Amino acid sequence: MADAAPYEIPTSVLETLAPSARRLVLNRRGSTVWEVETQQGRYAVKLGYPIKATSEWEAQEWTALAPGREGAILQHLNRDHVSYGDWDQGTWNVQPWHPGDSLYDLWQPHRAEGASSEPDLGEALSCAEAVAALHATGWAHGDIQPAHLIISDEGTALIDLALAQGGDIPAAYDFSYRGCLVHYESPEISRSVLETGTATPTMTADVYALGASLFISAAGQRHVAYPDDASRKDQRQAIVDGPHRPVNVPGVLGKLIEVMLSPDPADRPTSAEVCKELSSRR
Repeated sequence: MADAAPYEIPTSVLETLAPSARRLVLNRRGSTVWEVETQQGRYAVKLGYPIKATSEWEAQEWTALAPGREGAILQHLNRDHVSYGDWDQGTWNVQPWHPGDSLYDLWQPHRAEGASSEPDLGEALSCAEAVAALHATGWAHGDIQPAHLIISDEGTALIDLALAQGGDIPAAYDFSYRGCLVHYESPEISRSVLETGTATPTMTADVYALGASLFISAAGQRHVAYPDDASRKDQRQAIVDGPHRPVNVPGVLGKLIEVMLSPDPADRPTSAEVCKELSSRR
């Protein structure tokens, strides 16, 4: 659900960036994102604010903290040109803009009627390498989905780290993990959210989410079948109850996705093993 009007970039941030142009990228569910052009390059400016209760959504305060939390994580990971802070509705961050196409958009031709070609293993490998690189730092992403895998000629950028876990977070910006976009949740994450209201992001759950992302991008199907209008509780219960849909992606990638979607985390490959398998089959 979109807000009536996007929040403008705070004056203090504008004065620092001095943008020559700006473009609204996102304005929904507690987040407004701008792309800005400056003399130093292109940046994403994220603004977080609380979600007010509606007939569709419960009130959520954590969305106001998400940009600040992500900014702290990116600085912890030594990412360049990242800043974050507070504004009167919540928190903000500034980070370099990542050009390219999302995994889902890039693989649209494979979902077209009559399409049968196997998706590019090099592109799948690039996505897996981005996940493995994060895991190598000791962090789990917690919100892997096709929109967060941005592919360009330089490789794949794994974006939106606000829900990541793996190190110290400033207490003022931290909040409990309540799951992610349900279409990509693993059974153990969905089960924990149903039982306790929260969960813990893990690298094995990231591998499951990457498999689900590759699956929906290649085949156009969610990993588990449930009605489009199902509640989040019913969606999660369907994931817990399983099984996942048959993986109808051709070739090596389909076989690998099948293993990545194993209901038991111990049966899934690591992200590094996914990379190794894709590298050997290219």
